[in-house]
Amino acid sequence: MSRQLPGGNLKLAEDLTVSRVGFGAMQLAGPEVWGPPKDRNQAIAVLREAVELGITHIDTSDYYGPYVVNELIREALHPYPDQLHIATKVGARRDPDKSWPRALSRQELITAVHENLERLGLDALDIVNLRVGGLFEPTTGSIAEPFSVLAELQHQGLIRHLGVSVVSPEQLTEAQSIAPVVCVQNFYNLANRADDKLVDRCARERIGYTPFFPLGGFNPLQSDVLDRVASRLGAAPFQIALAWLLHRSPTILLIPGTSSLAHLRENVEGAGIVLPRDALEELDTISL
Repeated sequence: MSRQLPGGNLKLAEDLTVSRVGFGAMQLAGPEVWGPPKDRNQAIAVLREAVELGITHIDTSDYYGPYVVNELIREALHPYPDQLHIATKVGARRDPDKSWPRALSRQELITAVHENLERLGLDALDIVNLRVGGLFEPTTGSIAEPFSVLAELQHQGLIRHLGVSVVSPEQLTEAQSIAPVVCVQNFYNLANRADDKLVDRCARERIGYTPFFPLGGFNPLQSDVLDRVASRLGAAPFQIALAWLLHRSPTILLIPGTSSLAHLRENVEGAGIVLPRDALEELDTISL
């Protein structure tokens, strides 16, 4: 756990420092994030390799699978190294039709926290993100009621730190009026930069900003620019997209996911690519 990963570490709280390059565990479940992985041994190996590489930040949820991914994490890594921090999400559930309906009632949130604790084998969860928006974009309205439930559970000692997912700036402010927020997890990447102002705000306030789908939503012309820069730098496009995110803000946290050992290593290598000024300028044209 002593390796220094690209981007270094980010201190989110006095008792919470994580590697800026993390690991998103969603892809360890079966197709459509449903059921067991095709190769359970490979999934276990990927988790263990992530820790060996120096990753200290794993992102998960009990509704991945459902339940499957948290059970894999426990099997692979428990008892957990002291430096390893696991962030989970609540606010949704999985139905038999594989849909992702919201689960934001008081009892649903309490149950979700206890089930995450049980399946991960923890007495307290390091970070719990409240997921409140749609698939990619925030929805309007107050999040005070569900976030207050998590704040109560934090006060009880079941949660150490709180985050929010798929939220607007106004909803972040509302959450902060209830309890400290250490991270925001929203849809953001090189081609989808509606959250630019929120990314900058998080940097000012030393809040971790965790973008999901780092390669989602590129149109063909945008992909051409990314491909051209990647070719010139001798890297894969996804590696350049990850490197750009680390360049974008000092409080961005990456959680690229994979079920492949080779891809895991390529993700870490990509995050370490130093982008020259001309490459950054060319990449910035993608969002215009």
